[in-house]
Amino acid sequence: MDLTFIQRLEKNLQHPLPGEMAQIKMAHPARYQGRNIPPTAILAGVLALFFPKNGQWNLVFIERVSHNLRDVHKGQISFPGGRFDDGDGHSAQTALREANEEVGVNPAHITLLGALTELYIPVSNFQVHPHVGFMEYAPQWQPQVTEVADILEVPFEYFQNPAHQKMKDLVINPNFTLTDVPYFDLGGRILWGATAMIVSELMEVVDFTHTAKTQSDPTLQPS
Repeated sequence: MDLTFIQRLEKNLQHPLPGEMAQIKMAHPARYQGRNIPPTAILAGVLALFFPKNGQWNLVFIERVSHNLRDVHKGQISFPGGRFDDGDGHSAQTALREANEEVGVNPAHITLLGALTELYIPVSNFQVHPHVGFMEYAPQWQPQVTEVADILEVPFEYFQNPAHQKMKDLVINPNFTLTDVPYFDLGGRILWGATAMIVSELMEVVDFTHTAKTQSDPTLQPS
């Protein structure tokens, strides 16, 4: 498998990140009302893991089980990841550990390429640190049945097709509906919220042009 894409991605991750400007493209407006991060925020790490399959670079996602009443993200599609543990030392270790637990990948076979912009999730009080890595082969997934209902393999090029970026009203619970929510349509499954925001930034990082823009326009520099 040609590693040119991975090499370009690793290089671009070392430049100033597009950050919030890219994330907000796939965020509901309510997501950015009152963005102050409380001191009680819980550190979390997630892993955007690339792997080769059918001649393309794919990303792996999990569909969270829908019967865990304590999980405010139950039933949603997300990257492997979870809460930081004291033994992790760094959020990157959290991402690797959780990927091992949730989808059964060996951390020793993952090469970390860099990190994306962290973001706060108000509904769960998580401060999420996204990390990007790759494997040189397509792994045999071993889902954690108590946490993972399904594993999705999505070619990265799929997200770059504008036809797969849509908007709809989402019923969060019987008493609350979010209107005009941007999402990625994964063959009828909805990828939205923080995960969609992370994918949105990742798409711009892959695009060479964001680096030139942030370096030439001081108003686009990260704060």
